[in-house]
Amino acid sequence: MRTRLAGALVCALALTLTATACGGSAPTAATTTATKAATADRVEPLTDTPAPELPVTVASADGRKVTVRQARRIVPLSGSLSEIVFTLGLGDRVVARDITATFRQAAKLPVVTRNHDVSAESVLSLKPDLVIAETTSGPEEAVDQIREAGVPVLVVAPAQGLDDVGPRIAAVAGALGVPAAGTELTRRTEARMAAVRKEVPREGGSGRPRVAFLYLRGSASVYLIGGKGSGATSLLEAAGAVDAGAESGLSKDFTAITTEALAKAAPDAILVMTKGLESVGGIDGLVKIPGVAQTPAGMNRRVVSVEDGVLLNYGPRTDQVLRSVVAQLYGEDAR
Repeated sequence: MRTRLAGALVCALALTLTATACGGSAPTAATTTATKAATADRVEPLTDTPAPELPVTVASADGRKVTVRQARRIVPLSGSLSEIVFTLGLGDRVVARDITATFRQAAKLPVVTRNHDVSAESVLSLKPDLVIAETTSGPEEAVDQIREAGVPVLVVAPAQGLDDVGPRIAAVAGALGVPAAGTELTRRTEARMAAVRKEVPREGGSGRPRVAFLYLRGSASVYLIGGKGSGATSLLEAAGAVDAGAESGLSKDFTAITTEALAKAAPDAILVMTKGLESVGGIDGLVKIPGVAQTPAGMNRRVVSVEDGVLLNYGPRTDQVLRSVVAQLYGEDAR
């Protein structure tokens, strides 16, 4: 997600998370009302995860080979990676977190990185024996400083869609010396996502709902519509919807919102991050953004809102995200 937004969002605030979502009725309804739906703020670790079998040498997404000799003090540099480590059952070994790791088990850990801003000094002060980073973790000088101190740094490829859930879990589990746990977690996650997909209502007379993903940071005057490569497409398709921005021909990952772009996308519903929606004053503020009120979504006030930290993580809680999107998008029609 950070890769796709980095260039466009240099002025955006660092993400902070909540555990609420607001949504509307079924696609054919004329009006909707905002509702609150809890999104779990805890991860669900596997039971009976074996002790890591180390050392191991694994391939890193930056082209390096990384040898992990022990994993007693782990520092994941993103919320998504923290989620994987905790869900593998090794959360008691994590000694720090990124600001986006706000699920309950990690909330009290010291923050050593805020999205792209990694503090090498803070990381090294915790004496980690393994740092797990995203390809976008930086600045590069900070990551190099951690390596030069002799700490192994595993870099994991970013998530682009549902197909990346398994490979990311496998990469982390392999480096931690628990590949079997990675296989089990992948199987559990994929089974849960498949179960949610079965609940998606079949297409009615109006066809699949068109959903536009909007990235909003009102305090920084950032108003973007997602296009091809925004990261939302596979999630929306799994929910039985059409990514309205990508389908309308937006070739960039994100494009500044214009009346013309919204009119062409013609979304039936709008997908947003919860903090983004709050930053513009909720649904009342959202429909004041030029062009939104003229779309079917704006006229019917149909908004699907999901916690910032899990919406596009594509990890062990993606089934919960998908379930939330389906429930909000279809309302009582979801089965």
